[in-house]
Amino acid sequence: MTTLVGRSRTRGIDTLSLDSPDTRNALSAPLVTALADALTDSAKDPDVRAVVLTHTGTTFCAGADLRDPPHPDALVDLLRQILHLPKPVVARITGHVRAGGLGLLAACDIAAASPEATFAFTEVRIGVAPAVISLPVIPRTDPRALARYYLTGERFDAAEAVRLGLLTTTADDVDEALAPVLDGLRRSSSQALAETKQLLTARVLETFDRDAAGLTALSARLFSSAEAREGMTAFLEKRDPAWVV
Repeated sequence: MTTLVGRSRTRGIDTLSLDSPDTRNALSAPLVTALADALTDSAKDPDVRAVVLTHTGTTFCAGADLRDPPHPDALVDLLRQILHLPKPVVARITGHVRAGGLGLLAACDIAAASPEATFAFTEVRIGVAPAVISLPVIPRTDPRALARYYLTGERFDAAEAVRLGLLTTTADDVDEALAPVLDGLRRSSSQALAETKQLLTARVLETFDRDAAGLTALSARLFSSAEAREGMTAFLEKRDPAWVV
């Protein structure tokens, strides 16, 4: 049976690795389920102080798997789970992040990436909108800077992702950059970490309570539209969609 999410532990830090490099770790229904299950296990384990979310291959996450996408409700639940988790979640990125993958990134408490990482909200280029992932992305990013990348689908680098608020830091050696972060988490009490995280995520979770139903409906409507079918077909066929001028 294929393992879609790898798991290892070092001194109280659970490392969960998206492990479907053949699909560039696209968010398929099975991958979303596997990650949710792994996070549940980490949350229940008193020996786990924090979670590092990382990846195998050159892509952290390519967004939704267009051949086997998760239900929008499942993605909402996964993003909410990361925010609710009573352990800090640290993103470790050494590859590319697209579309839905940026939702995962924004839901994490701390995020670091190496310079080879690139980022893009590509939804508009296949005829949809970054609807569900807006739940964690919009509250945590600069609105003027975000508007450019939401509307154009342009690619941007790790330094720009820091400026937007998607990343905490970027460094040539991402593990070296995260070493003091993980050391600090190991030195902190589980109770204190859980309560402090709750303070930090409260306003983001208010957005979920207010907007999740509407954004889920928007996502479902757009993905079933004729423009989205053309956009996704064009993407899979590696050609421009019909609307490009």
